[in-house]
Amino acid sequence: MSWKMDKPLYSLTDEEQNSAATKVWEGESLGGIAEDNNRLPSPVVWLLGLTIISAFLVTFPLWGQRPTAEIYEDYLKLMNSPAVQAIDGDRAKMEYIVANGKSSNARIQGQLDRHPLEMDDLRMIEGQVIELQRKGVDLGEYTVVGPHVVLANFEGNWKADGTRERKQPWWDKGYTIDIFYVAYFCIAVLIVIKRLPHYSWQPDHSVAH
Repeated sequence: MSWKMDKPLYSLTDEEQNSAATKVWEGESLGGIAEDNNRLPSPVVWLLGLTIISAFLVTFPLWGQRPTAEIYEDYLKLMNSPAVQAIDGDRAKMEYIVANGKSSNARIQGQLDRHPLEMDDLRMIEGQVIELQRKGVDLGEYTVVGPHVVLANFEGNWKADGTRERKQPWWDKGYTIDIFYVAYFCIAVLIVIKRLPHYSWQPDHSVAH
């Protein structure tokens, strides 16, 4: 089971191990299936790469984005306004709030579009957000998780007051761990393939079973 690392893209196995593998390949019946040793077609490799890259580009920065209390400030201001209170029905009230609570900040508006709420949701977080506003904290560091508004579980740069920034980094929308998993997958597949005999060798299927 020795490894040969001088040409990792050609083979990760020494000649002795390759020779043993070819004998097993030729000697096993594989249930009567004659399995060749063809290389993976180049179009399939390029298609895999294109699929991975496209998945990241299409979802950026949607995937993994968490809503913060900051984005709902304008909604909460409108919630108890006379104009909203004069409207009958929670659905109509929410439609008015969404239509009139649009943010001039493209980042916040984008998150509002991706994380819509209902009137009952606003009622559940209203008191918590008001309490945070009284404390004068940065609402961008608090995440809305269902009916709860909690301090985000991120730890960024140190701030002037000696505390850590608790905002989700722009580059960490769930991609960091995903990149590692994709890398692990590709490396594992490469190791499995390169531990087999090189595709230049083909079994002749002449061994009688």
